[in-house]
Amino acid sequence: MTTAPGHLAVIDMQRVFAEPDSPWATPRFDEAAAGVRRLLPAFGERVTFTRFVAPEKPTGAWRAYYDQWPFALQPPDAPLWELTDEFAAQARHLVDAPTFGKWTPELAERVGPAGRLVLVGVSTDCCVLSTALAAADAGAEVLVVADACAGVDDDSHAKALHVMDLYRPLIRVVTVAEAVGETS
Repeated sequence: MTTAPGHLAVIDMQRVFAEPDSPWATPRFDEAAAGVRRLLPAFGERVTFTRFVAPEKPTGAWRAYYDQWPFALQPPDAPLWELTDEFAAQARHLVDAPTFGKWTPELAERVGPAGRLVLVGVSTDCCVLSTALAAADAGAEVLVVADACAGVDDDSHAKALHVMDLYRPLIRVVTVAEAVGETS
């Protein structure tokens, strides 16, 4: 496999989004995971996994959010916040954030100034979108890998990809093959 340029951020491949009985289940999680599996070898050590975690005490608009989703007010070490087994074993670099966007100082440092950020994971229409917009605003070149992401449903996934693609050339929506430079 060709070595891909840039830094891969694997967004929120956690149990809370993977398990079918979870209120936050992402229906095509397994399909996104298959795309992530294909990409990981091309990035080697240039991979950061992220986790969405609840804050200890929600503030501002997050109070109303957690009023709607009280099951999620659990500490960062709760099982629902764990990466799925497959990805936990590969997560050498991990960034936790109590926000949808994962463009944190830690991720920005790993990508580097004027770097390329390749985004995969869940959900396209929430945490991937929030991360892509913040990274692009900060000057990173952002590639969103459509076939390694999943949304809350197919329509929301497609709409989020469309919106992000409107930000060209700052954000480009690509396939796994394009992200690693394959010509298959």
